[in-house]
Amino acid sequence: MDIRPLDVDDQAAVEGYYELTRLTWAADVPDFPPPCREGFVADLHHPWPGDEHVHVLAWVDNRVVGRAKVELPQVDNRENARVLVAVRPDYRRRGIGSALLGRAVEIASARGRVRIVAETVGTLDGGPHRDPAGREFALVAGAKDAAVEVRRRLDLTTVDPTEHAALQAEALRHAAGYRLIFWHGWVPEEHLARAAYLDGRLLEDAPIGELDWAPASMDAGRFRSMERAVMARGRRPYNAGAVHGSTGRLVAFTALSMDATIPDHAWQNITIVDPEHRGHRLGLLVKLANLARARRAESALTLLDTWNTDDNHRMIAINEAIGYRPVDQWSNWQLAI
Repeated sequence: MDIRPLDVDDQAAVEGYYELTRLTWAADVPDFPPPCREGFVADLHHPWPGDEHVHVLAWVDNRVVGRAKVELPQVDNRENARVLVAVRPDYRRRGIGSALLGRAVEIASARGRVRIVAETVGTLDGGPHRDPAGREFALVAGAKDAAVEVRRRLDLTTVDPTEHAALQAEALRHAAGYRLIFWHGWVPEEHLARAAYLDGRLLEDAPIGELDWAPASMDAGRFRSMERAVMARGRRPYNAGAVHGSTGRLVAFTALSMDATIPDHAWQNITIVDPEHRGHRLGLLVKLANLARARRAESALTLLDTWNTDDNHRMIAINEAIGYRPVDQWSNWQLAI
């Protein structure tokens, strides 16, 4: 086995890396859509703003059999690194994952990081079986399960549209004094500063268990850079916000996105409401309005996935009212290095 850094201009290495990702997704989360190749390649060339990404690949007989991706925050959380290790299903339990984790720790330590964070998927009570190998690997490495998230899926083929219409009408009755706005990828300039402020509140408002991870220092420039990164990946984003009528301030917004080559699936991303404006069902309102807009534009859309920490009761209640149902459990592991 040979472990070496990825050369993003090496087409064979990139193709092997993509195939590895496709195979591991199919084995570990078989209900996921296949990884979008366009977005995968773009991610190699356009890391998320404020991050440095280092990729190392494990090769056996000229085949990519594993990878470690080390994400190194450059603005916030400069003592942390996020590590993603994956091994081809037919090459597991041969020490490849341990070797890749060791290389990732070396990279993180050389950059002055004192802890790493990683993620594994597991079986939820009553949910589909998930291979426990990831959890076992993390425990053997000495990592702590610091935050648990549950993935929920919305299957639009099982939802009665009249139920969503009734929920939205009820939310509108509670949201007197607010108006909805929509944007596709780029928040209007007059709402940019408020969108950045709300985005930066996410980790303050959403529970993250015992993870040592600070909220992002978000400003207008960084928010625009995040939007550019989304567009560079070829994603189709849909956004809805709530504006307070008397002040004209954006006080809530939500985002979902669709991968460039996947017509039937979307990722439900951030939903955030200014704490001063809670109690008006704005989170439910913007989510329903944004979903309705996406459905009108994307005729094949049937499935959406979202994640919540298991103690984020407010957002879980909103998601389950819309029709999201639990699928599997995701552990966020923390390891001092």
